[in-house]
Amino acid sequence: MNKDLTDLYQQKAAETGRRLASLRSHSRAFILTEISSFLLAIGFVVLYTLLANAVWALLCALAALFFYLYIRRLDVRNDRRIKAGEALLQVYQNEIDYQHGDFSGFDAGEQYVCPQHPYTFDMDVFGAGSLFQRMNRSISTGGSDQLAACLSAEWGSTKREELVGQIRRRTEAVDELGHEETFLSAFKSLGVKERICTEEVLKALTAVHHQTFPKIFHSTLFRYFCYADLLGFYLSIVLSVMGWVPSLLPVWWGMFNFMFSFLCGHKYMRVISGLIAKVHTQVDGYLQVLKLIDKAEFRSAELQALKKKLSGAEESFEQLELILQKIDNRSNEVGVFIFNSFALIDITIIRLFLRWQHTYEQRTDEWIDTLNLFDALVSMGNYRLNEDKTVQAEVIEDDRVVYEAKGLYHPFLGEQAVANDFNILDHEYYIITGANMAGKSTFLRSIGINYLLAMNGLPVFARQLRVSVFHLFTSMRTTDDLTHGISYFNAELLRLKQLLSSLDERVPSLIILDEILKGTNSLDKLNGSRLFLQHIAGRNVTGVIATHDLELSKLEDEQPARFHNHCFEIGLGEDITYSYKITKGVARNQNATFLLKGILG
Repeated sequence: MNKDLTDLYQQKAAETGRRLASLRSHSRAFILTEISSFLLAIGFVVLYTLLANAVWALLCALAALFFYLYIRRLDVRNDRRIKAGEALLQVYQNEIDYQHGDFSGFDAGEQYVCPQHPYTFDMDVFGAGSLFQRMNRSISTGGSDQLAACLSAEWGSTKREELVGQIRRRTEAVDELGHEETFLSAFKSLGVKERICTEEVLKALTAVHHQTFPKIFHSTLFRYFCYADLLGFYLSIVLSVMGWVPSLLPVWWGMFNFMFSFLCGHKYMRVISGLIAKVHTQVDGYLQVLKLIDKAEFRSAELQALKKKLSGAEESFEQLELILQKIDNRSNEVGVFIFNSFALIDITIIRLFLRWQHTYEQRTDEWIDTLNLFDALVSMGNYRLNEDKTVQAEVIEDDRVVYEAKGLYHPFLGEQAVANDFNILDHEYYIITGANMAGKSTFLRSIGINYLLAMNGLPVFARQLRVSVFHLFTSMRTTDDLTHGISYFNAELLRLKQLLSSLDERVPSLIILDEILKGTNSLDKLNGSRLFLQHIAGRNVTGVIATHDLELSKLEDEQPARFHNHCFEIGLGEDITYSYKITKGVARNQNATFLLKGILG
């Protein structure tokens, strides 16, 4: 647990709770004022129609209406603050739960689980309690997909020098975000209650770009006619108040405006509403994200480049948000009548929509992709913030497998973890033996998952880690598939076949195997394992292999320059003791019989 950070979250949660109580009391007052002012406006309109020479009543009605609109605006702003406060409070509570080992508030990424992937299934990258669930703070489905893509990338195909440069820039970006708790919390709050559905937004924007409207709405003459109409309407109100024109003229003119705007635009308003109104929340979410990014000052090269790519995006989403806000204002009968009478709102919305469509058509996909990556980087930065006992790995440009670790441990174990030093040399193989539950599988996963973190510029769980870029493939958790007639042994063979087909002689590979050919008898398993390792040793491959088969350790005697024995030894006495420390040599003690005797009594 990061105690200082937990205390900070608890303090901010308490402050946010107090602020929310004050905002909610304001909300009740706004609602009562809105109802009173609207009823008062209606009352003055009735008096104006009933009394002679009651221009004062019309003025009072207008004053009450404008007061209603003003209070409504304050109420909407207050509601936004309440929603923002509630979201921020939930962010703090989720992070407090995280520090106490509860990850249930975060998406586990079950949809990304793939047993056929070269390493994610064995490394617990996705699923309940996974690395993804611990890291994921994405506020959009696109950001979630981007984070999943980063955590399941396959390295080696890109030019090594270019890839190492990318990793170093990513490290700087993640490290910078990891020191900006206020920015991270504000960002996460924008999607903690309801994530932005990126697919729906892209689908809606694609449909928007393909929608056409009658030429009259593009006409300059039509636009000037609308301006002249509204100018005449407001002038008639003033002249009516002064008694220079009949008092009912503005009333009839307002009714004409309503009919004119409604009849001209109603059909197309339904089209626009159908296209974009359903993504109102998502558009507003993206706009808030863009405003937050725009206010931030970044130092790292990657974050600066991403911010530059978003140039123009805020203005685009502001225009779209304005259109949606106007649609929302006329979402009831009263709004339709008032806003069409006083502002020809339906025609205005269509013209704004056409302007937005023409101006921002080309770049929306690029902006969404950039926001997806930024979303993923926030999750990574948040992980950096939470895991304060980690260090940055040193990623080097080398065309060999380099893996030099001091104090390496598994990120899921926290304070219970036992750290180990371990070096992996290019084209060499490490046979690891040990009893059940002695720590072999956890150690193998520690090697793989920390390498995955290093390749993404994320902090690693070690005192020191120095690695090169290589292809990683693991086989630790093979499962049968009886539905498709695949037995356990057949599944193992298919996994090894997949491993062999993934190798590229131009790219160094590290393979991590937990028992080869578990699904056959001991002698067959030994012979098959020896055959496989002798074959793979001739490829551009380095390997770490855990096994219960002590005979396999004799490979060190046959090829001492290529094969090395390590073990996790246990102590047998009245009880079994586990050190979880890796040492050179072959394990001598096993615990299956000892434990079984304990069960049988």
